[in-house]
Amino acid sequence: MKIEHAAMYVHDLEKAKVFFQSYFQAAPGPLYQNPTTGFQSYFLTFDGGARLEIMTKPNLAETEPIETGYAHLAFALGCREAVDALTTRLRADGYRVLSGPRITGDGYYESCIAGVEGCVIELTV
Repeated sequence: MKIEHAAMYVHDLEKAKVFFQSYFQAAPGPLYQNPTTGFQSYFLTFDGGARLEIMTKPNLAETEPIETGYAHLAFALGCREAVDALTTRLRADGYRVLSGPRITGDGYYESCIAGVEGCVIELTV
């Protein structure tokens, strides 16, 4: 069994699509639109076949994130130098670095970024 895809709601669908294309080489599928409900989404495909559905809908709540549920998306970049380089690029582009790059207590080399709309992105080897 495998996870088919993960999904996340965003306010600015096009900005989220560009974020994942620019920094993680996501390949977007066609825009899906439901004319009755106003729901819209893209499926983004990453190297290795992982997929993320980014979604929006009218009147999406402007609430604080809840503290349970999914915590972050993690991207394996292959080496420490790639983690360092992408962390530096994201910081220079105005995204907040939440931690790292560093070796965690359980031995991972990672950094965490507040990505598009504040969603936490973990960069690891």
